[in-house]
Amino acid sequence: MTTATVTAEQPAKTSVKAVVQEWLRHPLLSYYLVIAVGVMLACLGLLMVVSSSSVSAAVGYDDPYYYGKHQLFAAGIGLVGGVILSLVSDRFLEKMSWLFLALAIGLIILTFTPLGLDIGGNRNWLSLGPVLPQVQPSEFAKVALVVWGASDLSRRGQKLQDLRQWIIFLIGSFFIVGLVVLQKDLGTAVIIAAMVVVVMVAAGAPWRLLATVGALGLAAVSVLVIFQPNRMGRIGAFLNPGADPLGYDLQADHGLFALASGGWFGQGLGASRQKWGLLSEAHTDFIFAIIGEELGLIGTLTVIILFAALAYAGIRIALRTPSTFTRLAAIGVVAWFTIQAFVNIAVAVRAIPVMGVTLPMLSYGGSSLMANIFALGILAGCARREPGAQAVLAARKRKGQTRSFVRAAR
Repeated sequence: MTTATVTAEQPAKTSVKAVVQEWLRHPLLSYYLVIAVGVMLACLGLLMVVSSSSVSAAVGYDDPYYYGKHQLFAAGIGLVGGVILSLVSDRFLEKMSWLFLALAIGLIILTFTPLGLDIGGNRNWLSLGPVLPQVQPSEFAKVALVVWGASDLSRRGQKLQDLRQWIIFLIGSFFIVGLVVLQKDLGTAVIIAAMVVVVMVAAGAPWRLLATVGALGLAAVSVLVIFQPNRMGRIGAFLNPGADPLGYDLQADHGLFALASGGWFGQGLGASRQKWGLLSEAHTDFIFAIIGEELGLIGTLTVIILFAALAYAGIRIALRTPSTFTRLAAIGVVAWFTIQAFVNIAVAVRAIPVMGVTLPMLSYGGSSLMANIFALGILAGCARREPGAQAVLAARKRKGQTRSFVRAAR
């Protein structure tokens, strides 16, 4: 390679590096990432719900697009709520936090009344009439807990080294966890509890408190698993693969079959074999397996990269904001999405026992999708409140007003 060649290539390399660094420093990068990742996950989710549920929808409802239509309806409602939550101020969210929490608790309690529905052994559904025949309150409880927890802890500020300052937060958080456990939905309860612990760490909780909460939580989960035959059966199937191929192993086995048959680029959209009755939760808990079967390794890696980008955006927001409320709200949303996605994917690849946890933004479920989009709206609002982002948005607003004034003068 000649000196001239090196000299010609060097500016190109420097230029690419400079562009990347400039984008990483952009004040609105977090906001753009949240919006872009949210849109891509939502679109991919709608596409895969239609594909993975087409067989069961055609058999059960004589309409292969039945689940897709319901998911699109939920996405529309979620989008309206998400946009509103992205535009309101942090003060408004803090003022409304107790109301959000009370509504969430009230809806969960209603599941224990005649309005509650028992599906799959879990009483975690609520029937609110023909418009909302099935609502899962625990999904909205995650949103409420993120906002309320951030509000409660931000008000206490530097006092959080005093263990007494944590009493209200712990009572509120684990009251919701306890209600979800009573619904027999241990998977969701574990996700919420893990999210709470991450927020506690971000808020600077004393390690002795974290150790106590962790030990009590582990003991509670152990008891709930040991004395529930179905949960013990799942653990036994995980520890002894192939022992019960038509029982507890069925879902996990066919999830692996789906992933293994996908190869690099998949069988093609809509070409899944496992969704033909072999994988009964194809459009919910095991949608990641169908993504792997139809879109291949490229599809599954894309999903993982999107969640990683969302986690990066949330952490970036938390590091760049001076507001404790914004920081804890961003961490809460990121913890929720990241932990739940990790658990769902780990189940699909058989790294952990089956837990019945959906993949955020991708799995079928109107309540889940609406709550996910609400949470992304909150995260987008947190990104807009970064100091640099506020300055850029204010400058754009002034520029727009100036242009409007000039046009009017002409």
